[in-house]
Amino acid sequence: MLYEGLTFPQIPEIGPMKMQLPLAYSFEGAPITHHDRLLLMGSCFTANVGQVLAERMFGVLYNPTGILFDPTALSRHLLYLCQNRQITADELVSANELWHSWEHHSDFSHIQQEQAVAGINAATAHGHAFLKEASCLVLTLGSAFRYVLVEDGRPVANNHRAPAAMFRKELLEVGEMVEALTQAIAEARQLNPRLQVLFTVSPVRHSRDGLIQNNRSKGRLLEAVHQLCEQLPAAYYFPAYEWVIDVLRDHRWYDIDLVHPNYAATQWVFEQFCATCMPPETVALAETAYKFTLAAKHRPRFPETQAHQNFVSQQQAALKEFLRLHPELVFQPPASSAPTKPLTNQ
Repeated sequence: MLYEGLTFPQIPEIGPMKMQLPLAYSFEGAPITHHDRLLLMGSCFTANVGQVLAERMFGVLYNPTGILFDPTALSRHLLYLCQNRQITADELVSANELWHSWEHHSDFSHIQQEQAVAGINAATAHGHAFLKEASCLVLTLGSAFRYVLVEDGRPVANNHRAPAAMFRKELLEVGEMVEALTQAIAEARQLNPRLQVLFTVSPVRHSRDGLIQNNRSKGRLLEAVHQLCEQLPAAYYFPAYEWVIDVLRDHRWYDIDLVHPNYAATQWVFEQFCATCMPPETVALAETAYKFTLAAKHRPRFPETQAHQNFVSQQQAALKEFLRLHPELVFQPPASSAPTKPLTNQ
């Protein structure tokens, strides 16, 4: 027969189809539990993760002085917290009928100058007190691009939608970012020597820079972070960036802008964080705590009914007992407090 004597390539054994690239990661730091106090600073991705932690009753404070993207701004604000730096009215600028700080998020802007100053100083004081008690500092870097004022070359953390001609855009060097963060972390550890540092790079693409420039920026951030982890004691990297960009990949994991990871992606990354950085008993406790948070968030259509009153009464009694058994938890009533000011249950 024509095919006699021929050899054929071996057909691979049929198995389940791979739908994702695997990512091997092992956290080498001290496991995170509810006994820890977690200070998170950085990009908008930080706020997403911080809120998820707060809902699970971790003692967490995130972005106390506002969202920060570039590592030099993050370094400055970490120093502000270390020093409890209080600003004065002459540091504010007036634009669009509001008073702003070039160093702080527009959430702190106010129509009254004294109110803007008071809000910034209160947030800094709160962050200073929290930093002294924190056991883990999570720093999320968003972009290696920064903006400086053309007038005097001063870097800004927020441009408050001022005219673009007022600013000059710069791409930071790796060494510059490493030096700034090294100095800030050293001062933070003078205030709190037991501080463990966990670095992440935000998976949010800065599409306004262009995808090519965004990748260049993220590459510099990644190199800076890995140099810091090699040089500093008790400093570790968590691969949130790789889990979104390389493992999830598909655009179905993104919001409608195709830039920000959606709720499902953020939850999935958080699950990886729990699985790799926390002991199983902490993960189980966190999920039980989340059930109480969801119950507290419930908004009934007819709150005056006896059935709802009974539900509230039962939930409050169960929550009180749960917090008594776990005094390390920090419960935050969803509708009654700001997300950056956790409430203790003691």
